[in-house]
Amino acid sequence: MAMGRLKGIATARNTISFGKFALKAEENCWLTSRQIEAARRAMTRFIKRGGKIWIRVFPDKPVTKKGEQSTMGSGKGPVDHYVVVVKPGMILFEMDGVPADAAQEAMRLAASKLPTKCKFLTK
Repeated sequence: MAMGRLKGIATARNTISFGKFALKAEENCWLTSRQIEAARRAMTRFIKRGGKIWIRVFPDKPVTKKGEQSTMGSGKGPVDHYVVVVKPGMILFEMDGVPADAAQEAMRLAASKLPTKCKFLTK
């Protein structure tokens, strides 16, 4: 499954650039587009159209998968989904225009949808 190596810390996307509050990854992982969307929905539902959210990651790594009944050989399977490689220290989401306690709760809900430990940051 894991092509490539998940190691090292984030050198890019590791500072708050747009908002006042941020969600930072604490572990290595692959984030799928479905997980990012689930976290975004959890945040927007909680803040009820108030404030602004920035998604700082984009799934641009294709992951291929072969059918279950296919035999060994016969080449590589088609693209199944896309992921983003997340490293410790990478900022995943940013938020502004809401009170600190509301932002923290929204980020907590979003973090529960993600497969990695996350930390809430304030600028």
